[in-house]
Amino acid sequence: MKKSEKTGVCDEIIFSSFFKSTVETLRNYLYFKFGNAEQANDIAQETFIKLWENCADIPPEKAKSYIYTVANNATLNQIAHQKVVLNYAKNNTNTDKNFISPEFLIEEQEFKVKLEKAINNLTEAQRTAFLLHRIEGKKYKEIAEMLEISVKAVEKRIHGALVALRIEIEQLK
Repeated sequence: MKKSEKTGVCDEIIFSSFFKSTVETLRNYLYFKFGNAEQANDIAQETFIKLWENCADIPPEKAKSYIYTVANNATLNQIAHQKVVLNYAKNNTNTDKNFISPEFLIEEQEFKVKLEKAINNLTEAQRTAFLLHRIEGKKYKEIAEMLEISVKAVEKRIHGALVALRIEIEQLK
């Protein structure tokens, strides 16, 4: 009896029948998990290859749960790999600053100085509202409460600051 269990899934006719009856459902499951038909097809194919390679160890009644377990593990591995790739790409963009040309760094520094000068040329009311909003990340309502003015007044001050900065930056070009 053990011998028939071991050869049950290894029999080509049984394996073929099992494949035909479950491959589409497995692909759909993987497609919903990934959202990518190519990846779903690839993992489904790899799953059935693993089933065939381990067919002697898997009884026919456990084959369905085996393929879903293998497929799920493969998706988790692929997602983990994608996270590693994204983290590498994210960390590598920071190291690219070492390769920026010196001319760009000088221009960037000069622009920062000019921008600071332009911000300093704003009226005190505009500068305060602008910096609280853009640098501190405060909302208009919070700024209005802090400065004891209306929200409309905050909007007007920030709008005036932006217009003045835009004009001054255009002159810098």
